Amino acid sequence: MNAQTSTLLSAAVELPRRAQETLEWVAPAAMPPARRRLGIAAPDPLGWLLGPALLVLVWTLGSMSGVIDARVLPAPWATVETAADLLRQGRLQSNLLISAWRAAQGLFFGVGAGVVVALAAGLSLAGGYVFDGLVQVKRAIPTLALIPLVILWFGIGETMKVTVIAISVFIPIYLNTHTALRGIEIRYVELAETLDLSRWAFIRQVVLPGALPGFLLGLRFAVMAAWLALVVVEQLNATSGIGYMINLARTYAQSDVIVVGLVVYALLGLASDLAVRTLEARALTWRRTFAK
Repeated sequence: MNAQTSTLLSAAVELPRRAQETLEWVAPAAMPPARRRLGIAAPDPLGWLLGPALLVLVWTLGSMSGVIDARVLPAPWATVETAADLLRQGRLQSNLLISAWRAAQGLFFGVGAGVVVALAAGLSLAGGYVFDGLVQVKRAIPTLALIPLVILWFGIGETMKVTVIAISVFIPIYLNTHTALRGIEIRYVELAETLDLSRWAFIRQVVLPGALPGFLLGLRFAVMAAWLALVVVEQLNATSGIGYMINLARTYAQSDVIVVGLVVYALLGLASDLAVRTLEARALTWRRTFAK
């Protein structure tokens, strides 16, 4: 009885070991190897903060070690203190609101004009002949070179500033939307003709969805162009705005105020780009891309 029990126990121990060895030999031949993914992993919602965080870290370490001279670039903590003082005085938020309103007006007019002209040039040969050449001519002329002429037309008031911002916004909106329109696959057009869609139904169901990715890409460039143009026009005889605050600080050699203004511009650019990317992700949920 004891011998039988010992044999059974030995078999109970030996069988799992042999089964495992068998599976190790059989599994590679029976199971196909795992497919290696070549795409990008799912993005982290806060991953875009890594670059700015590293920049602030280098800035902080450089200021603490003395590598960065405080007279050349104030330390981060000094910049924060200056920003807090400007907020208590009400200067920062009042100038910020004025700058944001200027940028919003220029963005509104520039986006509207860019979309209308892109549709006119993209949906007809005549429109393309008329508008596309003119836009290419404008591309060859820097917006900064147009500022003296715009000043002659509109003076140095708010109209000039909004116009320069709108011109800067118009170009990326037109180019990307027009390219997306002309890039719509012909099979969709042929399908619309087969279904006998009206002109308006064709634009609404084929043209606008097809041009949406290009428009949103252009919108990202346009938002940045609006802030860049705002920096320039607010240096031109402005009496309010973040650019005016920076220019006034330059006169009095207040480098900390200048840095605060630059940080505000950077934060506005990051926030607006994040907003457009969020809109793009929600509007184009149907699209599968390399990063998804």
